[in-house]
Amino acid sequence: MSTATKTSHIGRKISRIRELRGMKQETLAAELGISQQSVSSLEQSEHIEDEKLERVAKVLGVSREAIENFSEESIFHNINNFNDNSVNNGPLNNFHCTFNPLDKVVELYERLVQAEKDKVAYLEKLLEKK
Repeated sequence: MSTATKTSHIGRKISRIRELRGMKQETLAAELGISQQSVSSLEQSEHIEDEKLERVAKVLGVSREAIENFSEESIFHNINNFNDNSVNNGPLNNFHCTFNPLDKVVELYERLVQAEKDKVAYLEKLLEKK
């Protein structure tokens, strides 16, 4: 089997995109209003009608062209570029926390305790009036 034949197999591309999205065949089937067996058959098809491909693309959250042009190599290339850029040049590299998150948790806890104390004091005051 040649690489050209492999890359033009639309069903495999749909299957791989579905897997990358973390979606099961059953979920895709339910969204399309078809059976899981139909999705399995769809993913084994080398060619799919444009209308059906549009519906599948919409459910997967991608364009029809994204499915048609999908390749593992481009995905890994994009992932590697994203990681390289985010580590070296991206906004994550410039992010520095300007506060201690634990201090914020303690501050929130203290405010909640004070609010409860205020409620108790208010309720005691109401009880004294009766």
